[in-house]
Amino acid sequence: MNAIKRLFSLFNVVTLLLLIAAYTAYQTVQKPPAKPDAPKLQLAQQRDVKVKVYYSDAQVQSMKAETRTVQVTQENPGALAQAALNAWAGGPSAAGNLAVVPKGTAAPRVYIRGAHYFVDLPSAYLNLKYGSGGHLMLLCTLTRTLLETRGADVTFLVNGQDVETLGQLDLREAFTRQDCADQ
Repeated sequence: MNAIKRLFSLFNVVTLLLLIAAYTAYQTVQKPPAKPDAPKLQLAQQRDVKVKVYYSDAQVQSMKAETRTVQVTQENPGALAQAALNAWAGGPSAAGNLAVVPKGTAAPRVYIRGAHYFVDLPSAYLNLKYGSGGHLMLLCTLTRTLLETRGADVTFLVNGQDVETLGQLDLREAFTRQDCADQ
């Protein structure tokens, strides 16, 4: 009986319980982790949005507006402006309207700061053999396209740099709606 009491002493029982807990913890730690489920990625939904894009008439005397449907993933001003310029660079769809840049010319990049647009023209735009009327039509169709729904003015850059002129047109000041009202 004395031997049984020593066998089931408080110390031995607590030690046995601690050993069982340690063994269970060891077995749990040794199990390989459960394979996680693959994340369910959802691509951004493209939405159709209507924008007004300006082109030249056949005589390069006035601007003609076309309503175009563009696809955007976000309806923020920057995404809408870039989508509108991409459509602008693609050329008109209506007969009688004239593209302002040759087919295949890259669309300018557009950036927004507050109510001000900054249009970064690719360097190919410097090589366009337009007269002052052609350059004015190019800049005004861009300006009117961007300022159709919001914004105060458009500043033009070339390859991210300030330039003083495009052809014979002064680019040191931003273009506004009023600068292109007569076109």
